[in-house]
Amino acid sequence: MRSSVEIYNIRTGESRIVVQTEKLIEAPNFSPDGAYMLLNGEGLVYRLRPDGSGGLQQVETDFARTCNNDHGISPDGTQIVISDKTEFGKSAIYILPAAGGTPRLITDNLPSYWHGWSPNGKELAYCGIRDDVFDIYTISVDGGPEKRLTHGEGRNDGPDYSADGKWIYFNSSRTGLMQIWRIHPDGTGLEQVTHDNYGNWFAHPSPKNDKVLILSYDPEVFDHPRDLDVRLRLMDMDGGNLTTLFELFGGQGTINVPCWAPDGDEFAYVRYFPET
Repeated sequence: MRSSVEIYNIRTGESRIVVQTEKLIEAPNFSPDGAYMLLNGEGLVYRLRPDGSGGLQQVETDFARTCNNDHGISPDGTQIVISDKTEFGKSAIYILPAAGGTPRLITDNLPSYWHGWSPNGKELAYCGIRDDVFDIYTISVDGGPEKRLTHGEGRNDGPDYSADGKWIYFNSSRTGLMQIWRIHPDGTGLEQVTHDNYGNWFAHPSPKNDKVLILSYDPEVFDHPRDLDVRLRLMDMDGGNLTTLFELFGGQGTINVPCWAPDGDEFAYVRYFPET
């Protein structure tokens, strides 16, 4: 086995295995109704029921055949967003019907990697690399001009909206180690949320707007590689009560994108087995 898609319950402290496969599978998202998860593997996008029945079912993405692990589902469940480099050789963000279909280009500036969908369904948040500078941007779901929220203060990545839409959480290396920060969608109110000796990535606020899930690397690790011993941690919205839930072999692909179940009691993640 290479990948184990699992679901963790924060109330019971227990995990259950959904599916295990020889494929390299990444980044599970829950649909808003909890009926399925969206994942990617080998450039394609798949659906998977939370009980694992039926296995991985491919979503038709037309020309987009090099999708990465930055994908998600609209708040109303009718559309999905993908990041794919087939058309331009660099990651671009597209929207398509949730049932599958032809992707519609959203971002003209590249590369762009999707990470969050605003709760009102009107905007997307993403990491854009412009002249080798990693920053946080938002854009309308209809496309158009992008709005820049950070300005090259270290590397900025992984934006995700709080459930009330008041904050965008992201990770930034502006103070040294990668730490979690948050900012209002209008670009005001910047705050540092974590202040510890880990490399903290991919903050995902709970649908209940009470907790934030993060992935943490050992301090000597640069970037967010796969196949390392990492830990999943949970904290209050302001960074308080930061607690390690469990350690696992993972990293890249484990929780790159929003992964909470709609009830806020569970989240999905991927555990990996070493390549042989």
